[in-house]
Amino acid sequence: MTPTEQTKTTLVVFDMAGTTVEDTGLVQQSFLAADEYAGLSKNADERAEMLRYVHDTMGQSKIVVFRHLSRGNEEQAQAANKAFERCYAQLVEDGNCSPVPGAVETISALREQGVKVALTTGFAHETQSAIIRALGWENLADVVLCPGEGVRGRPYPDMPLTALLRTGTDSVQQMVVVGDTSSDITSGVRSGARASIGVLTGAHNAEQLRNAGATHVLDSVAELPALLATLV
Repeated sequence: MTPTEQTKTTLVVFDMAGTTVEDTGLVQQSFLAADEYAGLSKNADERAEMLRYVHDTMGQSKIVVFRHLSRGNEEQAQAANKAFERCYAQLVEDGNCSPVPGAVETISALREQGVKVALTTGFAHETQSAIIRALGWENLADVVLCPGEGVRGRPYPDMPLTALLRTGTDSVQQMVVVGDTSSDITSGVRSGARASIGVLTGAHNAEQLRNAGATHVLDSVAELPALLATLV
């Protein structure tokens, strides 16, 4: 294998909500529903603080976020997480999500070029499946991953590295990670990916993404193929 082949991008790991999936406001709506169900906040100030924390931790495994918000009350965290997932899945099934413009075309073009694609999320498996069904994405990616047994959520590097293993990618230097949150970027950096690329279609701004270690910041995934062509 030549040096160029060793560093050619052969795997792209995409986040879903905010990166490839447009779901404006659904996370906040679902967290508010979970708060109402499980009683995470006691007043308007606590609710506002909760939503700030939710925004700051976008991309992370939702049960981890709920464990923080419940101050370690596992029963309350589990109840809130289930309420969140139910609400989000229902919103999705009601038609409240769509592909980010250019996402399907970008992923399809990459796969036509022989690049493997993984879709990852901080949602539970059932919610991720609801999104994929709603969008008709059952055959869009090579690998679909979420936090679960043996696979920690972001900001840990587990999902990119699991995608690398499952696709038989030779090296982390052939892998690129793409996401809209600081947690996505941190996960990519920790995995050793050759590039951790932020996009501005979701939760965090360019400064937040760069502070997390983003190697590049794009307006959207539609710009990704042009960038990858320069990573030689």
